[in-house]
Amino acid sequence: MELSRREFLKLSGATTVGIFVFEALGSERALAATPRVFLVKKRIGETTTICPYDASGCGFIVGAEGDTITNIEGDPDHPINRGAACAKGASLSQLHTVDGKINPRRLTKVLYRKPGGTEWETKSWDWAIDQIARKMKATRDSTWVSQDELGYTVNRTDGIASVGGAALDNEECYLLVEMLRTMGMVYVEHQARI
Repeated sequence: MELSRREFLKLSGATTVGIFVFEALGSERALAATPRVFLVKKRIGETTTICPYDASGCGFIVGAEGDTITNIEGDPDHPINRGAACAKGASLSQLHTVDGKINPRRLTKVLYRKPGGTEWETKSWDWAIDQIARKMKATRDSTWVSQDELGYTVNRTDGIASVGGAALDNEECYLLVEMLRTMGMVYVEHQARI
């Protein structure tokens, strides 16, 4: 059977109208029936994430109920790992929960051991951040270079370096580099490039 272009368009239009009429009649019959109630409540929310352990960038699917992680598995649609997980990636759920409870092995306090000491002390986060800031400032001040050998103004420190991690996304890397450059640091590297 050969159809001209005009005949093909007429037949296609008639078929489309027929389908809509049939659906409309079927819908009226369905509306006349007693409606059924379906509970469509999603108990578990799922989202995708990237493994924080190395620079491979493997993808995972995280299932959570409230603030509790219920499941972590490899993302089969991710182009890098295609649903597989190495030993580190398979232990992702231990970062936050074990059997729905916060992992008892996860450190939630700052532990500090004095130089030459043998015992760990529990310190506050404020104390730890203050110590880090003081040591960075002292190192920066002691290694500050205002001018290079040729007399050019450089305003940098050669005594501090930064190595970013694979868990940082582009926006975090941007903010981190802005902060580091503001402090005069020139040795800025990232785990994915090493």
